[in-house]
Amino acid sequence: MPDRGELDTIDARILSALAKDARLSVAELGRRVALSASATAERLRRLESRQIIRGYRAELNLEELGYTITAFVRLTCDGAHYKPFLKFIPTLEAVQECYHLTGGDAFLLKVVLRSMTEMEELIERLLPYGSPTTSMVLSTPLARKLPPRL
Repeated sequence: MPDRGELDTIDARILSALAKDARLSVAELGRRVALSASATAERLRRLESRQIIRGYRAELNLEELGYTITAFVRLTCDGAHYKPFLKFIPTLEAVQECYHLTGGDAFLLKVVLRSMTEMEELIERLLPYGSPTTSMVLSTPLARKLPPRL
């Protein structure tokens, strides 16, 4: 078995195919990577046991669901607000991702919203924890689903 982070070419092809279409049947996935269905299923089990694959997800069209605003919010947060913020952040449904950062900002949040009114409400809810700075997403010219050199 390859070391952590290393994949053989067949595993890499499996991950690439699943990143493009996670709804592939095991048989179809096997055909695409030149393995039998049972050998493909075993490869999938190994990838899952190594936690390289953690579930299969649908890719939602958020805009069609009414979430027309995507933004990134940087938040400065001093030590006294750090732990309370970590407890608070899961309560914000608009937050899709939250990153703890080095440098001047403590956190970077990716949010999706339906309106500017929701944006204003979100910013107001963040104020007790620090100073938010918001950047609105105009477009996404590149959104990779695979790491480099897979």
